[in-house]
Amino acid sequence: MTKFRFAAVSTLVLAAALGATPVFAQDSAATPAAIEGEDDGAIVVTARKREETLNDVPIAATAITGDTLIARGINSVREAAVLSPGLNINSDGTGRAFVSIRGVGVTLVQSVQPGVGLFIDGIYQPNTAYLNNPLLDVERIEVLRGPQGTLYGKNTMGGAINVITRQPGNDFEVRANASYAGPDDAWMVSGSVSGPIVTDKVALRVAAAHREQRGFLRNSVIGGSANPFNTDSINATLRVTPSEDFTLTIKGYYDWVDGVNTPYSRVTGPKDYSRIVQFNTLNAVSYKYRGINVRAEGDLGGGSKLSVIGAYDTRNGFTPDGEGDFGPADIVRTVARDSLRTMTLESRLDSEWSDQISTLFGVFYSNEMVQAQARDTISLVHPVLGPISIVRNTRAKNVADTYAAFGTVFWKPNLDWEVALGLRYDHEDRVANGSVSGAIVPTARIKSNEWQPKLSVTRKWTPDLMTYVSVARGYRGGGFNAPTAPTRTYRGDSAWTYEAGAKYSSPGFNLSGSVFYSDYKDYIGLNSIAPAAGGGLVTVDLNTGDVESYGVELEAMVRPVRAWTLRGGLTWMHARITDDSAYTATTGRRLSSDRLTFQPDWTASFASDYRIETGGDSDVTLSAGLVGKGKRLAATLNETTPTFLDSYWLTNASIAYRTGPVEVALFANNIFNTEYFESYIEKTTLALAGLPASDLGITGDRRRYGVRASLKF
Repeated sequence: MTKFRFAAVSTLVLAAALGATPVFAQDSAATPAAIEGEDDGAIVVTARKREETLNDVPIAATAITGDTLIARGINSVREAAVLSPGLNINSDGTGRAFVSIRGVGVTLVQSVQPGVGLFIDGIYQPNTAYLNNPLLDVERIEVLRGPQGTLYGKNTMGGAINVITRQPGNDFEVRANASYAGPDDAWMVSGSVSGPIVTDKVALRVAAAHREQRGFLRNSVIGGSANPFNTDSINATLRVTPSEDFTLTIKGYYDWVDGVNTPYSRVTGPKDYSRIVQFNTLNAVSYKYRGINVRAEGDLGGGSKLSVIGAYDTRNGFTPDGEGDFGPADIVRTVARDSLRTMTLESRLDSEWSDQISTLFGVFYSNEMVQAQARDTISLVHPVLGPISIVRNTRAKNVADTYAAFGTVFWKPNLDWEVALGLRYDHEDRVANGSVSGAIVPTARIKSNEWQPKLSVTRKWTPDLMTYVSVARGYRGGGFNAPTAPTRTYRGDSAWTYEAGAKYSSPGFNLSGSVFYSDYKDYIGLNSIAPAAGGGLVTVDLNTGDVESYGVELEAMVRPVRAWTLRGGLTWMHARITDDSAYTATTGRRLSSDRLTFQPDWTASFASDYRIETGGDSDVTLSAGLVGKGKRLAATLNETTPTFLDSYWLTNASIAYRTGPVEVALFANNIFNTEYFESYIEKTTLALAGLPASDLGITGDRRRYGVRASLKF
C-alpha cells in the first residue's frame, strides 16, 4: 500500500474514531437490524425504481442490509451471494468472477458481457470483476431475479444486482469498522463521516477502507503466499438540495485492488484439495478503478418526476509477469495491460396520471471502450534447433455503443390488483480492431436490435398476502474473441422467463416463494481453445446452444420470540443443455454433460440470531449460520467423462457484545474446516494446449477466526 493510500484511509478512520469519542456516554445507538431484525417484508427497496416495501414488489427479490453485511463479515458482492437464493458467484482470481441467477446469464470469463447486471447506485458496471471489489459504506444490496430490462440499464437477462450506498443528510454520522482474523492475517478497517455543510441545502459523505489478507494457498516454487489480496477504497458523495423539488448528487470513487489471477493447484482429482501452487511467478495483477457520476432529480409537478444520471468509469489493469502454463516450467509468460472506459447516460420520467394509472419511461446510452496489449513469450524445445522462444505482441481495441428506450405502464383498477406492462428496445453496435505482432487483424463488427417485453399481474389478497405472475424476455449482447482467435465473433443470448410467486408478511413472520421456468437460447457457455495466429493456442468464447431451466425458491424469516430471529433461503433448480449442436459446429467436439459449468442444482442458507439484554443499553448476540451448495460440473473439455465437484456445507458463528454505539464480536467462519473447490479445470484443457496435463483446482477459504469491532453514532 502506497503512502498516499495508507494516509487517505488512516486519516478518515482516525477522524471517525475521534469524532465518536465524546458520544459514548450519551448516545444509544439502535441494535442493528441484522440482529434485532425488523420485518424483512417492511424493508423499503427501489427494485422498480420506486420506493416500495419488499413485500409489495412483484419480483423475486432479496434485500441485504448494510448492517447485515457487517454482522456477517461480508466484504464483497461475491461473498454476499450466499444470502440470496438463486444467485451463484464463484471466482478464480482478483479480476475474474463467474456469475448467474437461476442458471441464466452465465458469465464464465471477463471477456463476455455480464448476463446478470451489476449496478452501483443505479450505474451499470460492465465487467464481472466488480463483484470481487470491496463494499464500502453500503446501505443495502438488492438482488432481483429474472429479466429486468424494462427497468435497468442493460444485460439483465438473468437478473440484476443493485448496490445502494449510504447518502449524506442533515444528521452528523460517524461509522467505523475493523476486523482481524487468522491464520492468514486477514484484516480490514473502514470508516465514514457524513454531515451537513449547509443545513437542508448541502451535505457531504466521505468513506474509506483498507483490506488485506495472505490467503490460504502457498507457492512451493518461489515460496510465500500464492493468493494475497490487498485493496484500498475511498469515495465521496456531495448532495445539494437548493429546493424541495430538486436534488443534485455528485459522487466520485477510487479503488486500488492488488491480487493474483488464476492461482490453480495441480491436483489428481476433485477430491484432492491441495493448496500448493507450483507457479514460477506470482501471477500478480493490479487494478485501478476510478469514476464520477452525477444524478439530478426534479419534481416537475402534476405527479411527474424526472431523473437524469451521467457516469464516467475507468478500470486499468496491469499484469507484470503472468503465468500461462500453470506449472513450474517456464513455458508461457505474459506481460499485459488493459483499460476499460465506460460512459453512461440515463434519463427517467416517472408520472402518476391518476390513482389507477402511472408510467415510467426512460432512455439509456452507454459507450464502452476496451484497449488491451500483451506480450507473450512461449519457450519450446525444438528437436533439431534446441531451445527456441516465440514472442507474440497482441493489441486489441473494442468499442461498443448501446442505445435503449424503455417504458412501463402500471394499471391499478382497484386496491387489490395491479397490471404492469413494459417494453424495452436495444440497439447495440460493437466494433473490434487489433493486431498480432504488427499484422493488422481485419475489423470485426456486431450489430443487434432486440425487443424485451415484460408483463406482470399482481393480486393483493389481504394486507399481508400477495401473489403475482410474470413473463419477460431478457437479452445479452454478443462479443469478440482475441485478435489471435480463428473465430472473431459470437452471438448474444436470450431467455424467456415465466414466473409465479407469493409473499406473506406479518409481525414476526415473513415467507416468500416463487416457481420459474426459463427458455434460454444461444447460451454463451464454457469457452474452448483453438490454434492462435502467430503460434500457440487461444481461448475462444462461443455459443453452446439452448438451455432449459426451471425450479423453486423460498425465503423465510421467523421470530419465535422477540429476541430470537431465524432466517433461511433455498433454491432448487434444474438447468440443463437441451441442444449443444452450436458448440459442436464451432469446435468439432462434444460435451460430456448437459449440466451448466459451476451451476449447482441447489443452494441453501440458514441464520440464527439470539439477543440477550444485559442491562442498560447493552446486549449480547449469539449468531450461527449455515450455507450450502450442491454438486457442480467442473470446467471440462473432456468429451466422454464429466468431472463433478462435491456438494458442501459451511458453518459460521459469532458472539457479539454491544454497549451504546460500540460493538465487539468474536467470530469463526468455516468452523469445521470443510474442504471444497471454488473453481476447477479438468486436465483435457491443458492436454489440448500441449502443456503438461493435470487437473487444476482452487480450494475455498479454510477456517478463519478472529475479532471485529464497529462503532456507529
